Amino acid sequence: MILRLLAISIVVSAITFLSCGKEKALPQDVFRYNESKGISTLDPAFAKSQTIIWPVSQIFNGLVQMNEKTQLVPALAKSWEILDDGKTYIFHLRQNVRFHDHPLFEGRIRYLNAKDVQYSLLRLSEPQTASSGAWVMNEVDRDTLSQGFSTPNDSTFIVRLKRSFPGFLGVLSMPYCYIVAPEIVEHYGNDFRSHPVGTGPFYLKAWREGEKLVLRKNPHYFEKDSLGKRLPYIEGLAITFINDKQSEYLEFIKGRLDFISGIHHSYKDELLTNTGALRQKYHDEIILKKAPYLNTEYLGFLTDSSLSPTANKYLRKAINWGFDREKMLKYLRNGIGQPAEQGIIPVGLPSFDAKQTAYTYQIDSAKYYLNLAGYPNGINLPSIILTTTSDYVDLCEYIQHELKNIGIDIKIEISSGATFRDQVASSKLIFFRGSWIADYPDAENYLSLFYSPNFSPSGPNYTHFKNKVFDNLYEEALKCTEDSVRWDIYKSMNQIVIDEAPIVPLYYDQVVRFYHRNVRNFEANAMNMLLLKRVIKD
Repeated sequence: MILRLLAISIVVSAITFLSCGKEKALPQDVFRYNESKGISTLDPAFAKSQTIIWPVSQIFNGLVQMNEKTQLVPALAKSWEILDDGKTYIFHLRQNVRFHDHPLFEGRIRYLNAKDVQYSLLRLSEPQTASSGAWVMNEVDRDTLSQGFSTPNDSTFIVRLKRSFPGFLGVLSMPYCYIVAPEIVEHYGNDFRSHPVGTGPFYLKAWREGEKLVLRKNPHYFEKDSLGKRLPYIEGLAITFINDKQSEYLEFIKGRLDFISGIHHSYKDELLTNTGALRQKYHDEIILKKAPYLNTEYLGFLTDSSLSPTANKYLRKAINWGFDREKMLKYLRNGIGQPAEQGIIPVGLPSFDAKQTAYTYQIDSAKYYLNLAGYPNGINLPSIILTTTSDYVDLCEYIQHELKNIGIDIKIEISSGATFRDQVASSKLIFFRGSWIADYPDAENYLSLFYSPNFSPSGPNYTHFKNKVFDNLYEEALKCTEDSVRWDIYKSMNQIVIDEAPIVPLYYDQVVRFYHRNVRNFEANAMNMLLLKRVIKD
């Protein structure tokens, strides 16, 4: 009964904290941003999109984390060892890391232990959880007696894999793998989505869905800066849910939001020149921060369809040569991004090779391959349907116009987000607009799109690309524990993708952030993570 009354008291004070009349109660050094798409859950087991990843990453920690340079560094694990040719990982946990205070802990300090880690990772693949991140445990050897995990003591956690998998540490940095308190999850069940308790730099103060979400500083957070000062610096985080991007922009200009992310057609020309620079009139008020983003935008072909000319490699190559990527970025994206002229692996990964040139704008080459395909000047070539969502119609119409000049007729069909994703995943589209944002910072994540055992719908090979040499190299790379050697293998695989052209790489994206000058230590990073632990707001 006491616990119940205490929980009710917390909810009541949270509602008071969020009431319109109490808005001024928020401290000055609270970081404010808007999430136009809303937030559906704060459970890391369902952190499949940026909208969820950003707040979840403030509340929870994983064993490892990525810093501003996309390097894997310690988090809840202070160190680790990799043994058995890359199949066994031994993590040594920090001691005295505590979960956020909660009435269920009955006034005691709840310290993290190895059993919490085991519970959190096992939970991902349990059917009753139905986590969208269940796949991240695919490489764990669940057939062993310990189901791939063991905890010899409170501060040691061991994982055993089926085979060597060099990207595994990167996988563990994903929000899916953040560590939860078992008793909190068991108590709330599905309602854990709105009652998250983690070890992160901020804890949930209040959440009025569709209106505002407030996180406050965790006074017991374990990380400190180089001078020994406990992180985070700011007092909290406030997230609003204005769904109109133009209104969001106006709130930012008025100073009611601290930053906005990305470019949107409603304000891109107001803030940016067509070369991607911040317009002069905003220099005294706003900082523009850009960084390579591990996201490759592309057009994909269904390569094994006997009903479509896209099964013809030479036609696919003609399309790749047939339009100007630089002009596309300049006029449609205000210079944000880099032309994807080096294949599927994006700028920002160490295996990206700027010298590995794929396709540029070469009209003669486009016509040459169109002729090899059996369609000189497009004669007898049927129309090809390109399916996209409404957000990318302008890019697709640009490519449609460019290709028409060489005799390739593209018809554009627009599909809704959910329907479009289902159509792509079930390989029902012969030509589609796609993108791949890295789940973890390793090129294997991109190259897995072309590994034939990953045919959709069970895997991400939506193009149904199949190449025996590629598959052999992919399997060889998984066994390779030496980074530089593995990166060379990746480059060879990337070259096969370039030569066989199952996709049309469009551009390598950039993280773009606009924020006010009273915000410091706010860095952009290649995974587009929202890192707020070291942010200072004057």
